[in-house]
Amino acid sequence: MAEKLKVKKGDRVIVVTGKDKGKTGDILRVFSKDNRVLVQGVNMIQRHTRQTQTTQGGIIAKEAPIDISNVAHVDPKDNKATKVGFKTLEDGRKVRFAKRSGEVIDV
Repeated sequence: MAEKLKVKKGDRVIVVTGKDKGKTGDILRVFSKDNRVLVQGVNMIQRHTRQTQTTQGGIIAKEAPIDISNVAHVDPKDNKATKVGFKTLEDGRKVRFAKRSGEVIDV
């Protein structure tokens, strides 16, 4: 069975290594089989596309997937990189929390 991922679509992350180091963005898509994520505004590539009946041709900039190990959650309190842990609340819900500040990430 695959390892449980600690990131979800919509999470705010910061890039910790690579050419886009220091950039932050929201996760648009998670590729769990490949351990990669698509982050808004990070790892931009230029795609040359042919014109079709529905779309205009030309050079289009879009995001490419980045490895999960190269991103870290952004702490909701101080906007710095943090690790993620799991804990169970009093009502029985299992939630993710930022280890840096103890703040709950899941609402």
